[in-house]
Amino acid sequence: MEILIGFVSGFAGGLGIGGGGILLMYLTAFAGTEQLSAQGINLIFFLPTAAVALFAHIKNGFVKWKTALFSMIFGIPGVFLGYFIASGIDKTLLKAVFALFLLAIGVRELFSGRTKE
Repeated sequence: MEILIGFVSGFAGGLGIGGGGILLMYLTAFAGTEQLSAQGINLIFFLPTAAVALFAHIKNGFVKWKTALFSMIFGIPGVFLGYFIASGIDKTLLKAVFALFLLAIGVRELFSGRTKE
């Protein structure tokens, strides 16, 4: 089962539709992994899949370098802030906040009304 979930997560991540969400849901809901451990596994999983996707996007000219640099400059401090906040929150509350976050993102995507460019 882990091989199938890894493949599906990698495939979804390559398409840019959030393979990490699939992996996190599997690890926490079905594999019994603690939330923070699942997030660490997801980050390790994300690095090679992101590298492959980034290579393909650079090759096809889809990377807006100014936007990417701006995101990195502010994203890196955000990572540290998120880590310190998450490590200080009760695990049950962290699970609830994460579930609400995923639900909100899903609802937004369902009703956003965006069309393909």
